[in-house]
Amino acid sequence: MNKDQCFQLGYVAKVHGLRGEVNIVLDVDYPEDYEDLKHVFLAKKSRLVPYFLEHFVLQPGNKALAKFEELDSIEQVEELVGSEVYLPISELATLEEGQYYFHELIGFEVFDETKGLIGPIQIIYDLETQNLLGVTHQGKEVLIPIQDGIISKVDKAAKKVYCQLPEGLLEIYLED
Repeated sequence: MNKDQCFQLGYVAKVHGLRGEVNIVLDVDYPEDYEDLKHVFLAKKSRLVPYFLEHFVLQPGNKALAKFEELDSIEQVEELVGSEVYLPISELATLEEGQYYFHELIGFEVFDETKGLIGPIQIIYDLETQNLLGVTHQGKEVLIPIQDGIISKVDKAAKKVYCQLPEGLLEIYLED
């Protein structure tokens, strides 16, 4: 499995107990969509390796208690701590009309209500404090917050994002 065909579900945070269980921190909005998982992929030396689950139990605070098949001791799972956990994009939950996943926006064109075409989305920064669009404008990267009031509409069919940029945002990035 290739990372380009997957999304990051979370990461292995720590070992739990002595029998090979681990705590996984989930980086998803609706953890309940993933409570029946049978397998996941863990990033190991820039490759994704499949791991089959004996159980995957949701915990409060976007966490899960997981037990991998054939890993029955603390020593066997200690090396997994810190590993990113992935699932194939095909396992993403279906969204309602008007909703989108961040990874879908890569390559979309961003248009401002007054300035017109800003440029293509190159990357999404999924940060703890705020999510940002990384857009190329006049050869420079411009960071646009993904929030109501700034992003007014996403047209998935036309691959366009319409926004109302705060006054002076572009100018900050264009100064030398």
